[in-house]
Amino acid sequence: MQPALLKFLFIGLILTLNGLVVTAADTKEEAIKKDRKRIEGTWRVVALEVGGNKSSDDDARKLTVVNGADGSWSLRSEGREISQGTTVIDPLKTPSTIDFTPTSGGGKGNLHQGIYEVKENTRKLCFTPPGHARPTEFVSQPGTEQILVTFEREVTK
Repeated sequence: MQPALLKFLFIGLILTLNGLVVTAADTKEEAIKKDRKRIEGTWRVVALEVGGNKSSDDDARKLTVVNGADGSWSLRSEGREISQGTTVIDPLKTPSTIDFTPTSGGGKGNLHQGIYEVKENTRKLCFTPPGHARPTEFVSQPGTEQILVTFEREVTK
């Protein structure tokens, strides 16, 4: 094969591979934007389990989370903000992963690793305290310290 043709094919291969990398990155960014849009809004906690211990429905329903399209969040108890922070999500993993870090309130600066599932008006989040491995399924069993939260979207009137 002639050197000029070989060089042309090599350059073409590099450009094609660069295009695939950009396409994969664009696809991930698009998936993140899509899920952030689906998560955006106010969500009421309807079920909460910590290490296999289920909170009362009344206690769980006192909590809401307001999610921004930029990945920010605010945790509220009976309408009063008790913590806020940021998230990093990867909706292309199975299950979808989330890392969140409080920037104020309890646990400020601690990284929590979790998984999430979002549907039209319901959402699940399972995560662990800092320093523990990311959960692989949506369960909270005794001795695991995993926290399982189920949310329903608050409908604005």
